[in-house]
Formats: sequence, structure tokens, C-alpha cells
Amino acid sequence: MPRRTATMLASTLMLIALLCAGVFIPVPYSEMSPGPTVNTLGEHDGEPVLQISGRKTYATSGHLNMTTVRVTSADYKMNLVEAVYGWLAHDNKVVPHDTLYPDGKTEEQSTQENAEEFSQSQESAKVAALKELDIPVKSFVIVATVAKDSPSEGVLHAGDVIKAVDGTAVKQPTDVADLVTKHKPGEKVTFTIVPAKEQAAAEKENKTATETQDVTITTKESHDELPKRAIVGITAGTDHTFPFTIDIKLADVGGPSAGLMFSLGIYDKLTPGSLTGGKFVAGTGTIDDEGKVGPIGGIEMKTVGARDKGAQYFLTPAENCASAAKDTPGGLTLVKVHTIEDALGALKDIRTGDTADLPKCTTKG
Repeated sequence: MPRRTATMLASTLMLIALLCAGVFIPVPYSEMSPGPTVNTLGEHDGEPVLQISGRKTYATSGHLNMTTVRVTSADYKMNLVEAVYGWLAHDNKVVPHDTLYPDGKTEEQSTQENAEEFSQSQESAKVAALKELDIPVKSFVIVATVAKDSPSEGVLHAGDVIKAVDGTAVKQPTDVADLVTKHKPGEKVTFTIVPAKEQAAAEKENKTATETQDVTITTKESHDELPKRAIVGITAGTDHTFPFTIDIKLADVGGPSAGLMFSLGIYDKLTPGSLTGGKFVAGTGTIDDEGKVGPIGGIEMKTVGARDKGAQYFLTPAENCASAAKDTPGGLTLVKVHTIEDALGALKDIRTGDTADLPKCTTKG
């Protein structure tokens, strides 16, 4: 066989071997890509995303789209060829697997965590919108979670309202830990609670639960990385009672990043006129009960997804601005927001066409 032919054959075989290795050898990466966007003012799967009853609502127009990111599953084994293709693809992003699924988190665990964050984001969105409208919202401290095999297991339950600890009234979640850690491990602590079932029954009848119970729990020593202290094995959170019903109907979505857009959608439906003036506005960002907007992951994917659907403006958490501005899709204006008030101010400028002074994102923030 001529040397040239042999060399070409060897090179071809080596290339085939490398391609085969690239296909069959897994790499520790996952992929993010633009996910669906949903208009919070519109419908999804045939029903309104925001459903409000017991309060007058108003017609809306335009779009206030929440945005999502699609990610590969926890057990998906990406190969080298797919990783290289993802790195080269403009609209996709390849990231270390542990970025999306830290500490070996399973698909089921990730889904559960995202569902819990999504539920909490809905509550905060409602609170932020109503507070902005000066509509009173009742808040109370609850048992958010109970750790398995902890002193509280079987004694306290998720959803129990914590009224007091050792007779001292509880006004915010941090009060619970402060009062428990005044004890030494092995000492008893008394919780005054309204059981979750009684609270739920009272809320269903639009009443205030008044009957309380005292439960005593023996503390134990903590075993985490923090200083040793007395614990009872719960995390405290906040729940709310609203003066009318607000339901958010959106399945197969997780995480907290839709909070801002939900709050704006609620605000729009409860006020005369249109927040957008008929414009197509999309956005993202967590929101807390006070209306502060927080950063999210996958901002580059979300701006691409929004622009692909026709968005003209994108409400961007201030802490994501620098990253988002590095590769802004053509025709999309990134608007920096720190709070729900910022977002409402920007929407006023957008609907009136006075956009010259919009706080726009730059690569510096």
C-alpha cells in the first residue's frame, strides 16, 4: 500500500476513533437553553394565568411575560460531541453539572425544591403587589419544615402557626431561632401554636383562628457547621392571609424567578388602564414581600427566549444587568430594576413612549 494512502487511512481511522470516543465518553456537563415564555396577563393551556375573585378587576392589554430556562435532566449523560456543540451554539450554554445539581441532587429532589420555591414566589408576588396598592395583608409566622428524626417530628407540623415561644410573642421567623437558642441543649422549650388544620379551616371561612395549643419540646445540640447551640429541628417561615382570592395557574414551572412578573400582572389586573400600553414587555427576577427584586440564573437564555417571542423590553434584575448586557439580542431593550416601584416606573415610560431616560442595563451593571 502506498505510504500516502496508508497515511490517509490511518488518519481517517483515528478521526473515526476520536468521533466514537466523543460520542460514547460522558462529560460532567449540563446544558441550558431558552425555555417557554408565558404572558401573565393571558392564558396558558386554556385558562387565565392569574385568576382573581372577590375584588374588582380591570381589562388589560399587551404582554407581561415571565420567562424560563430549559435544562437537561440530572441523570442525563452529556457526551463530548454534545458539549462542544453546546459551547459553539449561540443560544445554548454548557455549564458544569454541579452548577445545576449540586451535591449529587437527584431530579426528584431538584423538582421538589423548584416547586417549593415557585410556590413561595407566588406568595411573595401577591404580597408585594397588594402592598404597592396599599391593600392590607395579614402575615404570620409558621413552621415551614420539620427535619426528619428531629425533636419536633410528630409534635410540630408544616403549616402550624407559631404565636409564641416560651410565652414571648413571635413576630418574624428569626424570632423563633433567637428564642430557642437561649436554651441549652437538653432543656425544654414551649411553643404556642395554632395547628395547621385549624388555621386552614379558619382561612377557608375567612375567619381568624383564635384557639391555641402549647406544645413542649426538648432541645438537642446542633451538629452543623455553625457554632453548637440548642435546636428543635424546624425552619420557620412566613405565611399570609389575603383579603380576596388570587390564584396563579401555571403548571410545569419551577423556581422563584417569575416573582416580579407575577406581581406586575396582579397589579395590572387590579388597577384601571394598561401597565404596558399594549407593548410586549417580558422580564424576570425574584421578589420578596417588600417588593425588592433579586437576581436569577440563566439570564442570557431568558433574554433570547423573550426576544424570539417578540418582546421589545426586558425588565432585568439590577444584579443581572452586566451579564445580560454582554450579549443583548437585537431589538430588545434591557431595563434595570431594583424594586417593583422601579418596574412600575419603567412601565409608565414604556406605555407613554417616553423611553429616553429608561434605566438601561450596561456591561458595567
